Amino acid sequence: MATALDIKIKRANKVYRCGEILSGVVVIISKDAVQHQGISLTMEGSVNLQLSAKSVGVFEAFYNSVKPIQVINSTIEMVKPGKLPSGKTEIPFEFPLHMKGNKVLYETYHGVFVNIQYILRCDMRRSLLAKDLTKTCEFIVHSAPQKGKVMPSPVDFTITPETLQNVKERASLPKFLIKGHLNSTNCIITQPLTGELVVENADAAVKSIELQLVRVETCGCAEGYARDATEIQNIQIADGDVCRSLSIPIYMVFPRLFTCPTLETTNFKVEFEVNIVVLLHDDHLITENFPLKLCRV
Repeated sequence: MATALDIKIKRANKVYRCGEILSGVVVIISKDAVQHQGISLTMEGSVNLQLSAKSVGVFEAFYNSVKPIQVINSTIEMVKPGKLPSGKTEIPFEFPLHMKGNKVLYETYHGVFVNIQYILRCDMRRSLLAKDLTKTCEFIVHSAPQKGKVMPSPVDFTITPETLQNVKERASLPKFLIKGHLNSTNCIITQPLTGELVVENADAAVKSIELQLVRVETCGCAEGYARDATEIQNIQIADGDVCRSLSIPIYMVFPRLFTCPTLETTNFKVEFEVNIVVLLHDDHLITENFPLKLCRV
């Protein structure tokens, strides 16, 4: 068996906030004694911005400003060069999650064009003949809770052929009336998005009603910005030709890591929207869009 290196974080859910102490152990398992040139542990957090294919040609100047944005970076020397005994060795560590100056720890977020990630990396340097060992482990950062109370902002909606935008031939549309409401577009990220929808009448049969959560990521610099909307998840809330005047509940849980509190900085923005999509049997697609503001309390 070769030498195995592992990082174990104390908290099972690996979630930390700014100001807390990230602690755990580095575990080294080896059959024989191990000679090494030092063991170090690095904590780094960065924002990786990427351009979508459609924007690359437009923003050649972008490439200079799309370098990863360093949020946090610190290294500690855990063990000086020497020898580790055979068997299992555990080395405890503690890292304070403190920001220098007025920098902010952004919340962990895995997007398409914006990625905010925090990792621990352990490096065990060895002599020329043996390969250096490296192990990485992701931990999750939650942003500080918002001060003050989140005021709910309920939205009532009515969808008819007249309210639709981007329609080429309005006359050919079947008649329909869809009403409903969202309980709030100011959403607490740990609580579901709720509301209800009623198909009052529709000439064409309804095929499906879906709830689509969309991330809108904007990467920008002095030359301009690229704004891209991509789907996170799609939940079908009704299948087939639903009963008229029947209340259909709207309920969507925000997925971890793929959503974060709405974020706006000088270089990038992460926003969220929800689409209510009604598909009719003659393949007419009706979409109503609602911008959301997510926050953590």
